Amino acid sequence: MPPSEPTEVRIPKIGVRSSLVPLGLNPDETVEVPPVEQPMQAGWYELARTPGEAGPAVLLGHVDGNRQPGVFFRLRELAAGDEVEVSRKDGTTARFRVRGTEQIAKHSFPTEAVYGDTTGPELRLITCGGSFDQAARSYRDNIIVYATLI
Repeated sequence: MPPSEPTEVRIPKIGVRSSLVPLGLNPDETVEVPPVEQPMQAGWYELARTPGEAGPAVLLGHVDGNRQPGVFFRLRELAAGDEVEVSRKDGTTARFRVRGTEQIAKHSFPTEAVYGDTTGPELRLITCGGSFDQAARSYRDNIIVYATLI
């Protein structure tokens, strides 16, 4: 599919429907996340591919925030074969099939697997997971879903 800004993500299995806000990089070169005050808001990393384009597109959302579940609270429940739909500004919808899900320590984040080039259109969904580190005020792990355009 040609490049086109994503506008909404839908994941029927876990009841997700969210508009998408563009995300860039923080001053420390880490990827921005949607505002934690709006935990039901998902975002897309605008420095990567757009969903449907060849290469990996990346969507991020909170597992929780403001003492309530976030948009990707149930992301860990996705399994191979589940579907994700992303509406695009050009009026098309990119449909993806989940290939796999992993939980991995943040200090071992698989940067190349998430952001590295792929031969075809792929999608990555990312949220926090695992146990909560009270001292650091963040989760210790990430949940990453890998999906391929269908």
